[in-house]
Amino acid sequence: MKVKEDTLDLFYGMEFQHVPPFRTQLLKWIGNKQRFAHKIASYFPKDIRTYREPFLGSGAVLAALQPPNAVGSDIFGPLMEIWRCLHESSEKLTDWYRTRYVEFITVGKTEGYERIRARYNANPNGPDLLFICRSCYGGVVRFRKSDGYISTPCGIHDPINPKSFAQRVQIWRRRTGGANFRQMDFEEAMSLAHEKDLVYCDPPYVCSQTILYQGQGFSLERLMQAIADCKKRGVRVALSIDGKKKSGRVDCELEIPDGLFEREVFLDCGRSMLRRFQREGESLEDEIVHDRLLLTY
Repeated sequence: MKVKEDTLDLFYGMEFQHVPPFRTQLLKWIGNKQRFAHKIASYFPKDIRTYREPFLGSGAVLAALQPPNAVGSDIFGPLMEIWRCLHESSEKLTDWYRTRYVEFITVGKTEGYERIRARYNANPNGPDLLFICRSCYGGVVRFRKSDGYISTPCGIHDPINPKSFAQRVQIWRRRTGGANFRQMDFEEAMSLAHEKDLVYCDPPYVCSQTILYQGQGFSLERLMQAIADCKKRGVRVALSIDGKKKSGRVDCELEIPDGLFEREVFLDCGRSMLRRFQREGESLEDEIVHDRLLLTY
């Protein structure tokens, strides 16, 4: 089903959000929705009591929506250390990045990156993860299944300079000003939702992210049960999940309970971020991805 954004209210008989594009990225993250976060948010109802995002990642949809009341959460400690620092001390967050950027440039690009990555792997932490996600190859942070070791090599690009990053920090601090950031599992986060809340779920994708952050340990069955529990309580849920890959030639088959979702929308995500990493220098016209957006309302 494809409906123009400016006709959503008439089509569904519900007042929806009208969100302009916002593409100033803070964190690079696999599955980042920055380019089309505004399209996702345009399917959210306008009367949201509290916006909740239990798989926060890069926070792209949260920043595009700019809700006055929100809870952004994730089970991954180093990631949430970054988000909490954004609000608690934006100057410290900027300093984290600046310090590692200087180390990166002074020691030498590849050697500097590998030193920062080795430090993170010895003791996972937010400050090192912050710089790694902006400087690793393709922005694809891969975590080894056995021990969470980051294996992604240094990127060929130059990471943004500290001044540009500091400017982004201030923009993001303002746009997420209504959010409370907490480290917790998605089931706990969703259990706290109340009637009229909106929960947006962007979990690891079943068909494409098994070698990436939390992909190997994620249970779609647990998530579906949590969504069903929310729906019973009058909590609206929107779920981004595998849709079509190989430029629409392949449908991603998922076990989705009958009757759980009221609507299904496919969004053009452009070329696969993971394939760009795996097929450097190749043409990717055959790797256009379409996300599936499922709505319980």
